[in-house]
Amino acid sequence: MDSATQRVVCADGDHFNPVVTTAMQMSAILVISQIFHLILKPLGQPGPVAQILAGLVLGPTLLSRITSVREFFLQDSSKDYFQVSDFLCRVIFMFSIGLETDVLYIWRNLGRASTIAYGGVIVCAIFGASVSFYIIHQLQIVNEKFGFYIVVMVILANSASPVAIRMAAELKFETSDIGRLAVAASLINEMSCIIFYSSYYALIAKPSKIKTGLLYLLYTIMLIVANKYISYWFNRRNRAKKYVTNAEVLLILFIIVTLSMLIEGNGFNSTLFCFIIGITFPREGKTTRTLLQKLSYSVHNFILPIYFGYAGFQFDVSRFDLKKGIVIMVLILLSISGKIIGTLAACHYLKMLQTEAIFLAAILNLKGHADLLLIQNNPNTTTWWGTDIHSLFVVVIVLNTIIAGPAVAYIMKREEKFFCHSQTSLEMHDPEIELRMLSCVYGARNVNGAVNLISALSGSQIAPITPYLVHLVELPKRRKSKTLLYNQLEDRDQFSDEEDYGGNDVLEINEVVDRYTLATKAPVRRIKLVSSAEALHEDVCNSAEDLRLSIIFLPFHKHQRIDGRLETTKESIRTTNSKVLRHAPCSVGILVDRWHTGFQQPHGTDLVQHVAALFFGGPDDREALACSKRIADHSRLNLTVIRFLPSSTTNEQQQQQQQQQQQQQPPQQKPVWVDESSKNNNVKDEVLMAISSQETETELDSCFMDDFYSRYVSTGLVGYIEKYVNDGTETAAALRDVGDTYSLYIVGKGGRNYSPMTTGMSDWEECPELGTVGDLLASVDFDVHGSVLVIQQHRRSSKEIIDD
Repeated sequence: MDSATQRVVCADGDHFNPVVTTAMQMSAILVISQIFHLILKPLGQPGPVAQILAGLVLGPTLLSRITSVREFFLQDSSKDYFQVSDFLCRVIFMFSIGLETDVLYIWRNLGRASTIAYGGVIVCAIFGASVSFYIIHQLQIVNEKFGFYIVVMVILANSASPVAIRMAAELKFETSDIGRLAVAASLINEMSCIIFYSSYYALIAKPSKIKTGLLYLLYTIMLIVANKYISYWFNRRNRAKKYVTNAEVLLILFIIVTLSMLIEGNGFNSTLFCFIIGITFPREGKTTRTLLQKLSYSVHNFILPIYFGYAGFQFDVSRFDLKKGIVIMVLILLSISGKIIGTLAACHYLKMLQTEAIFLAAILNLKGHADLLLIQNNPNTTTWWGTDIHSLFVVVIVLNTIIAGPAVAYIMKREEKFFCHSQTSLEMHDPEIELRMLSCVYGARNVNGAVNLISALSGSQIAPITPYLVHLVELPKRRKSKTLLYNQLEDRDQFSDEEDYGGNDVLEINEVVDRYTLATKAPVRRIKLVSSAEALHEDVCNSAEDLRLSIIFLPFHKHQRIDGRLETTKESIRTTNSKVLRHAPCSVGILVDRWHTGFQQPHGTDLVQHVAALFFGGPDDREALACSKRIADHSRLNLTVIRFLPSSTTNEQQQQQQQQQQQQQPPQQKPVWVDESSKNNNVKDEVLMAISSQETETELDSCFMDDFYSRYVSTGLVGYIEKYVNDGTETAAALRDVGDTYSLYIVGKGGRNYSPMTTGMSDWEECPELGTVGDLLASVDFDVHGSVLVIQQHRRSSKEIIDD
């Protein structure tokens, strides 16, 4: 006991307390990594590279070569403390990564991600097995050669998913298609390498551990099942609270850490166990939200930087000679070339672009997690292992990451179009691919309408949807603007409690979203934007670009009273909505939510609601109709398209006129583009452009409606009605005749050419942000009780069109 106490305080031969030494190591890594990050960030280098370099500078390669520094940082007793800290950090961040993993995306793209991951794994494993003969000869290894083959194969084939995830977040490509595919492939790669080595360890190296491994597998399954009941129980106990208690969080972490210690104590790797527990943890309710709030900030700002820094801290080239240097270069070249060849082959099979393949290869060449655990655990199980071989493999792992990190940043900077925000509207959006949308709420009274829209658009089983719900909170002028996630607010904002931001609205918003998530099992990602009223629209637009959204839904600045009339909530909401409409990098919709008499949530009810899409023509109406495609597949919604046409023209006359125009105009002439030779006739060009623009819009309307009719109307999925009107008065009368037939009206904001169908309607326009028709439907004097969704299509700039 005295010996143990002495070791805790200060071991023999050590000049400093090991606890102090370990704490100072971590602090120094954080400080130096921040300095490197400030220097390298303008050059486009991600955080993990700076953190690894910080550990390298602090380690035995540079600063620790100084005697006084070495005596302080490289004490034998401090290694035990750092290993314990390393274990706890690893358990927490792998559990956190599992919680944050987009399971639905990985499931939908499991085939593609697995093909890319295993392409690099197979080629690197072949290269590793082939070069092991040469390395064994150079390092003069005599015993357990097969085990050495396995170690080399795993080190070359492995890809560090925490490094890839962190780099994706740093360089802001985590929400792009190629970025999400890269993260999914790195997760599959690393977990496969862990399973492969664990199987080797249990079946060949230590056959007696088979029963133990199966027992821990049973424990994992039991904990997965128990977590569902634990989470449900905690959610019910804290129904009136925003989060579960700290004691309940500690109980969950204690169970995970305890089982991880038992797994590691028997020679197995607990990384896979922690990740599986995190990825299978119930997503709905307060328990998961609390875990993310407690873990995410510390993981991304302290745990991972220290973990990456410690990888660089182990970097030591002081004892290497030319022979070992050649071995290091050979392993690095084989790792890089193996990933490139394997990923290129896999991407060629998947018919992906070569640039995407090279980028994926660079991401998958990042190392520094499972491979480091492998070489740290091997000294207890092999006879050939020594300090030199351990240092050799650490150098290979660290240099791989230092090379791959800048390569990823360079490819992103050079091929920016592959990572830019491209799906900015719904008209050209394939209805069978993923829709990324953002529903905004200013308070608790907006959340039902926002969730109702999410529910309506997620009715298709084929077309996936990734919904975000953002709580917009106006910050008092005396406070500095902040953009905060739910799980970051309390940690970053140390001068204020969360009650100051949103108050009790946060609790009500969480309650509504939790009920929807529990009923549908569909996750809704929540974000809180806290900013001044003048800058709130900038945060919304920046979030839309970072999240690569196709559409933003905003609540109307008026809410419905109990008597059915609309009352202004706050005038600043109207100002923010108008600014978002002008500056948004994607399409925008404004919802006039008549929640007493209008649209209700379609999930969880047997009531079938009727939805009308009004089509007058123009880009905004086409966008509204494209949005309606997602609603058409919902089993509890009946969609009807009401197309308004001038009464002076019948369908047959329109077809004859179109045929005559097509016969008169040469098919090769495209009036949208103006030839350079016509620059001298400016007036004539302007007239031609105006005429051609109107004709082009009419042709686009006809083509879009014909395609919609053949896909949805002719199959009986959507109803179709045509109404012929002469002017705005008849249009208003036709809309009034529809009355209360529909609970939701979807219409474009405007963007139409001159049309007699809306003539005179703008004379009584009250809210221009809704457009002519939308303002009429939302008017308190108009006898319509359904909700109204007004959509504006994103107008792409000429520069974006030229770049494409």
